[in-house]
Amino acid sequence: MGNAEHSADRRAPRGPDPDGDLRRYTATALRSAGEVIVGYSTSFAWACRTLPVRQRRDVGAVYAMVRVADEVVDGTAAAAGATTGQATALLDDYERRCEEAMDTGFSTDLALHAFADLALHAFADVARRHGITRELTAPFFRSMRADLRQDRHGEESLAAYIHGSAEVVGLMCLRIFCSLPGTSAHTEADREMLRACAVRLGAAFQKVNFLRDLGADQQGLGRVYLTGTGPRELTEERKQELVAEIAEDLHAARPGIDRLDRRVGRAVLAAHGIFAELNRRIGATPAAELRGRRVRVPGPVKAAILARSVGSSGRRGRP
Repeated sequence: MGNAEHSADRRAPRGPDPDGDLRRYTATALRSAGEVIVGYSTSFAWACRTLPVRQRRDVGAVYAMVRVADEVVDGTAAAAGATTGQATALLDDYERRCEEAMDTGFSTDLALHAFADLALHAFADVARRHGITRELTAPFFRSMRADLRQDRHGEESLAAYIHGSAEVVGLMCLRIFCSLPGTSAHTEADREMLRACAVRLGAAFQKVNFLRDLGADQQGLGRVYLTGTGPRELTEERKQELVAEIAEDLHAARPGIDRLDRRVGRAVLAAHGIFAELNRRIGATPAAELRGRRVRVPGPVKAAILARSVGSSGRRGRP
Protein backbone atom coordinates (compact mmCIF):
# COMPACT_ATOMS: atom_id res chain seq x y z
CA MET A 1 0.00 0.00 0.00
CA GLY A 2 2.73 2.42 1.01
CA ASN A 3 4.71 1.72 -2.15
CA ALA A 4 1.58 2.06 -4.28
CA GLU A 5 0.75 5.38 -2.69
CA HIS A 6 4.34 6.56 -3.23
CA SER A 7 4.17 5.57 -6.91
CA ALA A 8 0.85 7.33 -7.30
CA ASP A 9 2.31 10.48 -5.74
CA ARG A 10 5.18 10.42 -8.20
CA ARG A 11 2.72 10.19 -11.09
CA ALA A 12 0.47 12.94 -9.75
CA PRO A 13 0.23 16.11 -11.85
CA ARG A 14 2.63 18.85 -10.82
CA GLY A 15 1.18 21.78 -8.97
CA PRO A 16 1.46 25.38 -10.11
CA ASP A 17 4.99 26.66 -10.67
CA PRO A 18 4.72 30.46 -10.89
CA ASP A 19 8.47 31.02 -11.04
CA GLY A 20 8.87 28.48 -13.81
CA ASP A 21 5.95 29.93 -15.74
CA LEU A 22 7.45 33.42 -15.58
CA ARG A 23 10.86 32.15 -16.67
CA ARG A 24 9.32 30.41 -19.68
CA TYR A 25 7.26 33.49 -20.54
CA THR A 26 10.29 35.78 -20.29
CA ALA A 27 12.53 33.42 -22.26
CA THR A 28 9.94 33.33 -25.05
CA ALA A 29 9.76 37.12 -25.12
CA LEU A 30 13.56 37.47 -25.17
CA ARG A 31 13.93 34.98 -28.03
CA SER A 32 11.29 36.75 -30.07
CA ALA A 33 12.73 40.20 -29.37
CA GLY A 34 16.11 38.95 -30.54
CA GLU A 35 14.74 38.39 -34.03
CA VAL A 36 14.10 42.12 -34.48
CA ILE A 37 17.75 43.16 -34.67
CA VAL A 38 18.37 40.49 -37.32
CA GLY A 39 15.51 41.81 -39.44
CA TYR A 40 16.32 45.49 -39.15
CA SER A 41 20.05 46.14 -38.73
CA THR A 42 22.67 44.03 -40.45
CA SER A 43 25.47 46.13 -38.91
CA PHE A 44 24.35 45.64 -35.32
CA ALA A 45 23.37 42.03 -36.00
CA TRP A 46 26.89 41.31 -37.26
CA ALA A 47 28.45 42.93 -34.19
CA CYS A 48 26.10 41.18 -31.76
CA ARG A 49 27.12 37.76 -33.05
CA THR A 50 30.18 37.88 -30.80
CA LEU A 51 28.30 38.72 -27.59
CA PRO A 52 27.74 36.05 -24.93
CA VAL A 53 24.24 34.59 -25.21
CA ARG A 54 22.78 36.41 -22.22
CA GLN A 55 24.14 39.82 -23.21
CA ARG A 56 23.12 39.24 -26.84
CA ARG A 57 19.54 38.60 -25.72
CA ASP A 58 19.54 41.62 -23.41
CA VAL A 59 20.87 43.97 -26.10
CA GLY A 60 18.35 42.48 -28.52
CA ALA A 61 15.54 43.35 -26.12
CA VAL A 62 16.72 46.96 -25.89
CA TYR A 63 16.96 47.17 -29.67
CA ALA A 64 13.49 45.68 -30.13
CA MET A 65 11.85 48.17 -27.77
CA VAL A 66 13.56 51.05 -29.55
CA ARG A 67 12.75 49.67 -32.99
CA VAL A 68 9.02 49.49 -32.31
CA ALA A 69 8.92 53.18 -31.40
CA ASP A 70 10.96 53.99 -34.51
CA GLU A 71 8.44 52.19 -36.67
CA VAL A 72 5.58 54.18 -35.17
CA VAL A 73 7.20 57.50 -36.11
CA ASP A 74 9.18 56.57 -39.24
CA GLY A 75 6.36 55.75 -41.61
CA THR A 76 5.25 52.19 -40.89
CA ALA A 77 2.22 53.33 -38.90
CA ALA A 78 1.40 55.86 -41.63
CA ALA A 79 1.71 53.13 -44.27
CA ALA A 80 -0.93 51.20 -42.33
CA GLY A 81 -3.23 54.23 -42.52
CA ALA A 82 -2.51 55.98 -39.20
CA THR A 83 -2.70 59.77 -39.13
CA THR A 84 -0.10 61.84 -37.30
CA GLY A 85 -2.53 62.18 -34.41
CA GLN A 86 -3.11 58.44 -34.31
CA ALA A 87 0.65 57.76 -34.47
CA THR A 88 1.14 60.14 -31.54
CA ALA A 89 -1.53 58.29 -29.56
CA LEU A 90 0.11 54.95 -30.42
CA LEU A 91 3.48 56.22 -29.21
CA ASP A 92 1.98 57.61 -26.01
CA ASP A 93 0.28 54.30 -25.32
CA TYR A 94 3.47 52.37 -26.06
CA GLU A 95 5.44 54.49 -23.59
CA ARG A 96 2.75 54.05 -20.95
CA ARG A 97 2.78 50.27 -21.36
CA CYS A 98 6.58 50.25 -21.35
CA GLU A 99 6.64 52.10 -18.03
CA GLU A 100 4.02 49.77 -16.56
CA ALA A 101 6.04 46.74 -17.61
CA MET A 102 9.20 48.23 -16.08
CA ASP A 103 7.32 48.83 -12.83
CA THR A 104 5.69 45.41 -12.58
CA GLY A 105 8.13 43.20 -14.47
CA PHE A 106 5.28 41.83 -16.57
CA SER A 107 3.46 42.68 -19.77
CA THR A 108 0.36 40.93 -21.11
CA ASP A 109 1.45 41.86 -24.60
CA LEU A 110 3.21 38.55 -25.22
CA ALA A 111 0.09 37.26 -26.99
CA LEU A 112 -0.91 40.39 -28.87
CA HIS A 113 1.68 41.00 -31.56
CA ALA A 114 4.66 38.86 -32.51
CA PHE A 115 6.73 41.97 -33.28
CA ALA A 116 5.75 45.07 -31.38
CA ASP A 117 4.39 43.93 -28.09
CA LEU A 118 6.76 41.11 -27.30
CA ALA A 119 9.41 43.78 -26.93
CA LEU A 120 7.83 45.24 -23.82
CA HIS A 121 8.02 42.18 -21.59
CA ALA A 122 11.55 41.39 -22.79
CA PHE A 123 12.70 44.97 -22.29
CA ALA A 124 11.08 45.20 -18.87
CA ASP A 125 12.97 42.09 -17.75
CA VAL A 126 16.26 43.58 -18.96
CA ALA A 127 15.53 47.01 -17.49
CA ARG A 128 14.75 45.62 -14.04
CA ARG A 129 17.84 43.41 -13.98
CA HIS A 130 20.23 46.14 -15.10
CA GLY A 131 18.76 49.26 -13.51
CA ILE A 132 17.49 50.92 -16.68
CA THR A 133 14.96 53.52 -15.53
CA ARG A 134 12.82 56.36 -16.84
CA GLU A 135 15.93 58.53 -16.65
CA LEU A 136 16.90 56.83 -19.92
CA THR A 137 13.54 55.87 -21.44
CA ALA A 138 11.82 59.26 -21.02
CA PRO A 139 14.36 61.16 -23.21
CA PHE A 140 14.06 58.41 -25.80
CA PHE A 141 10.31 58.81 -26.11
CA ARG A 142 10.66 62.61 -26.21
CA SER A 143 12.90 62.28 -29.24
CA MET A 144 10.46 59.92 -30.90
CA ARG A 145 7.68 62.47 -30.40
CA ALA A 146 9.89 65.14 -31.95
CA ASP A 147 9.88 63.11 -35.17
CA LEU A 148 6.11 63.53 -35.35
CA ARG A 149 6.17 67.27 -34.65
CA GLN A 150 9.40 68.73 -36.01
CA ASP A 151 10.81 68.70 -39.55
CA ARG A 152 14.03 70.64 -38.94
CA HIS A 153 16.41 71.06 -36.03
CA GLY A 154 18.58 73.84 -34.70
CA GLU A 155 21.71 73.17 -32.68
CA GLU A 156 19.91 72.87 -29.33
CA SER A 157 17.02 70.72 -30.51
CA LEU A 158 19.37 68.47 -32.48
CA ALA A 159 21.52 67.86 -29.39
CA ALA A 160 18.41 66.93 -27.41
CA TYR A 161 17.19 64.70 -30.23
CA ILE A 162 20.49 62.84 -30.54
CA HIS A 163 20.67 62.39 -26.77
CA GLY A 164 17.22 60.82 -26.64
CA SER A 165 17.34 58.81 -29.83
CA ALA A 166 20.87 57.42 -29.61
CA GLU A 167 22.99 58.39 -26.62
CA VAL A 168 20.57 56.96 -24.05
CA VAL A 169 20.44 53.70 -26.02
CA GLY A 170 24.21 53.48 -25.67
CA LEU A 171 23.82 54.10 -21.94
CA MET A 172 21.23 51.31 -21.70
CA CYS A 173 23.66 48.91 -23.35
CA LEU A 174 26.41 50.09 -21.02
CA ARG A 175 24.26 49.10 -18.04
CA ILE A 176 24.15 45.59 -19.50
CA PHE A 177 27.90 45.47 -20.14
CA CYS A 178 28.72 46.67 -16.62
CA SER A 179 27.19 43.46 -15.26
CA LEU A 180 30.26 41.53 -16.43
CA PRO A 181 33.26 41.39 -14.07
CA GLY A 182 35.81 42.26 -16.74
CA THR A 183 34.33 45.71 -17.30
CA SER A 184 36.34 48.39 -15.47
CA ALA A 185 33.46 50.10 -13.67
CA HIS A 186 34.64 49.85 -10.08
CA THR A 187 34.66 53.54 -9.15
CA GLU A 188 32.41 56.47 -10.01
CA ALA A 189 35.27 57.90 -12.09
CA ASP A 190 35.40 54.63 -14.06
CA ARG A 191 31.67 54.70 -14.64
CA GLU A 192 31.65 58.36 -15.67
CA MET A 193 34.40 57.70 -18.21
CA LEU A 194 32.44 54.78 -19.64
CA ARG A 195 29.25 56.85 -19.80
CA ALA A 196 31.03 59.65 -21.64
CA CYS A 197 32.40 57.19 -24.19
CA ALA A 198 29.01 55.52 -24.65
CA VAL A 199 27.44 58.92 -25.32
CA ARG A 200 30.05 59.80 -27.97
CA LEU A 201 29.64 56.42 -29.64
CA GLY A 202 25.85 56.71 -29.73
CA ALA A 203 26.11 60.22 -31.19
CA ALA A 204 28.53 59.00 -33.87
CA PHE A 205 26.23 56.16 -34.87
CA GLN A 206 23.25 58.49 -35.15
CA LYS A 207 25.09 61.10 -37.22
CA VAL A 208 26.26 58.38 -39.60
CA ASN A 209 22.65 57.26 -39.90
CA PHE A 210 21.57 60.83 -40.69
CA LEU A 211 24.02 61.05 -43.59
CA ARG A 212 23.41 57.52 -44.83
CA ASP A 213 19.61 57.96 -44.78
CA LEU A 214 19.58 61.51 -46.15
CA GLY A 215 17.37 60.67 -49.12
CA ALA A 216 14.85 58.55 -47.22
CA ASP A 217 14.53 61.08 -44.40
CA GLN A 218 14.06 64.08 -46.67
CA GLN A 219 12.13 62.63 -49.58
CA GLY A 220 10.10 60.05 -47.70
CA LEU A 221 9.56 61.74 -44.32
CA GLY A 222 10.26 65.41 -45.00
CA ARG A 223 12.87 65.65 -42.23
CA VAL A 224 16.19 67.48 -42.11
CA TYR A 225 18.24 66.63 -39.05
CA LEU A 226 21.67 68.13 -39.68
CA THR A 227 22.11 71.83 -40.41
CA GLY A 228 23.19 72.46 -43.98
CA THR A 229 22.02 69.10 -45.33
CA GLY A 230 18.58 70.05 -46.65
CA PRO A 231 17.52 69.78 -50.29
CA ARG A 232 20.00 71.70 -52.47
CA GLU A 233 21.95 72.71 -49.32
CA LEU A 234 24.55 69.99 -48.81
CA THR A 235 27.96 70.93 -50.17
CA GLU A 236 31.07 68.79 -50.30
CA GLU A 237 32.66 71.05 -47.69
CA ARG A 238 29.73 70.66 -45.29
CA LYS A 239 29.69 66.90 -45.79
CA GLN A 240 33.38 66.64 -44.97
CA GLU A 241 32.85 68.75 -41.83
CA LEU A 242 30.23 66.27 -40.65
CA VAL A 243 32.40 63.26 -41.54
CA ALA A 244 35.26 64.77 -39.52
CA GLU A 245 32.92 65.44 -36.58
CA ILE A 246 31.80 61.81 -36.63
CA ALA A 247 35.42 60.64 -36.77
CA GLU A 248 36.14 62.73 -33.66
CA ASP A 249 33.21 61.13 -31.84
CA LEU A 250 34.42 57.66 -32.79
CA HIS A 251 37.95 58.48 -31.65
CA ALA A 252 36.68 59.83 -28.33
CA ALA A 253 34.61 56.68 -27.74
CA ARG A 254 37.47 54.26 -28.35
CA PRO A 255 39.11 54.29 -24.87
CA GLY A 256 35.84 53.23 -23.26
CA ILE A 257 35.65 50.15 -25.46
CA ASP A 258 39.04 49.02 -24.17
CA ARG A 259 37.68 49.08 -20.61
CA LEU A 260 34.78 46.76 -21.31
CA ASP A 261 34.90 43.06 -20.51
CA ARG A 262 36.43 41.59 -23.66
CA ARG A 263 33.41 39.34 -24.20
CA VAL A 264 31.32 42.42 -24.95
CA GLY A 265 34.15 44.76 -25.93
CA ARG A 266 34.76 42.82 -29.14
CA ALA A 267 31.15 43.33 -30.22
CA VAL A 268 31.23 47.06 -29.49
CA LEU A 269 34.58 47.31 -31.27
CA ALA A 270 33.05 45.57 -34.29
CA ALA A 271 30.14 48.03 -34.38
CA HIS A 272 32.62 50.88 -33.98
CA GLY A 273 34.65 49.54 -36.90
CA ILE A 274 31.64 49.02 -39.16
CA PHE A 275 30.37 52.56 -38.58
CA ALA A 276 33.87 53.99 -39.01
CA GLU A 277 34.05 52.24 -42.38
CA LEU A 278 30.58 53.50 -43.28
CA ASN A 279 31.66 57.03 -42.36
CA ARG A 280 34.76 56.65 -44.53
CA ARG A 281 32.63 55.53 -47.47
CA ILE A 282 30.26 58.46 -46.97
CA GLY A 283 33.28 60.75 -47.01
CA ALA A 284 34.36 59.24 -50.34
CA THR A 285 30.88 59.59 -51.88
CA PRO A 286 30.20 62.92 -53.65
CA ALA A 287 27.76 65.04 -51.66
CA ALA A 288 25.46 65.30 -54.66
CA GLU A 289 25.04 61.51 -54.69
CA LEU A 290 24.19 60.97 -51.02
CA ARG A 291 20.55 61.88 -51.45
CA GLY A 292 20.13 59.43 -54.30
CA ARG A 293 21.73 56.31 -52.86
CA ARG A 294 22.24 54.64 -49.51
CA VAL A 295 25.91 53.99 -48.78
CA ARG A 296 26.55 50.48 -47.44
CA VAL A 297 29.40 48.37 -46.11
CA PRO A 298 29.53 45.06 -48.04
CA GLY A 299 29.18 41.80 -46.12
CA PRO A 300 32.76 40.60 -46.73
CA VAL A 301 34.11 43.91 -45.39
CA LYS A 302 31.93 43.58 -42.28
CA ALA A 303 33.21 40.04 -41.79
CA ALA A 304 36.82 41.27 -41.95
CA ILE A 305 36.08 44.02 -39.43
CA LEU A 306 34.43 41.49 -37.14
CA ALA A 307 37.45 39.17 -37.36
CA ARG A 308 39.84 42.00 -36.55
CA SER A 309 37.70 43.05 -33.59
CA VAL A 310 37.68 39.55 -32.13
CA GLY A 311 41.46 39.30 -32.55
CA SER A 312 42.07 42.71 -31.02
CA SER A 313 39.83 41.89 -28.07
CA GLY A 314 41.69 38.65 -27.44
CA ARG A 315 45.04 40.45 -27.31
CA ARG A 316 43.77 42.73 -24.54
CA GLY A 317 43.66 39.63 -22.36
CA ARG A 318 40.90 40.49 -19.89
CA PRO A 319 38.40 37.85 -18.72
